[in-house]
Amino acid sequence: MKHETLVEIGRKAEIVPLGGRVGTMTRRQRLERWAAVLEHHEGPVQPFYRIEDFSPQERRKLRGDETPITVAFADPVLREEGLAGDTIGDATAFFKLSHGQTHRLLCDCHYHGQMTGRGVAARLRGMAKGGLLHRLWVWGMARPAVA
Repeated sequence: MKHETLVEIGRKAEIVPLGGRVGTMTRRQRLERWAAVLEHHEGPVQPFYRIEDFSPQERRKLRGDETPITVAFADPVLREEGLAGDTIGDATAFFKLSHGQTHRLLCDCHYHGQMTGRGVAARLRGMAKGGLLHRLWVWGMARPAVA
């Protein structure tokens, strides 16, 4: 039997830590997965109400039934990747969202009419691509197309 270092073995085979493949997706892949899950979600999706009125500590603890975050947390792939719960704090940490991104993505004040899974998915895809239109939207200068 030949002794090899972990680096040498890694060149020949995929090394998977005990407990599964936690954390192998990039941020963009996580956002794209969330978008796909929301697109295929058939139930209602509810925004958070006036999240800008909460302190950062309170906002991190916010959760609700049928929010885009609970839809994400129901997905076994995102949970396996490390999504720890269905609070705003869990989502901002896992998906690496800024306060502005979280607010524009999840707060009721950015949805005229009903929030839909497809509409949130479109916003997530724009965020994943990170293009100019999305950056303008985050700063309040443009609105993304929502299905």
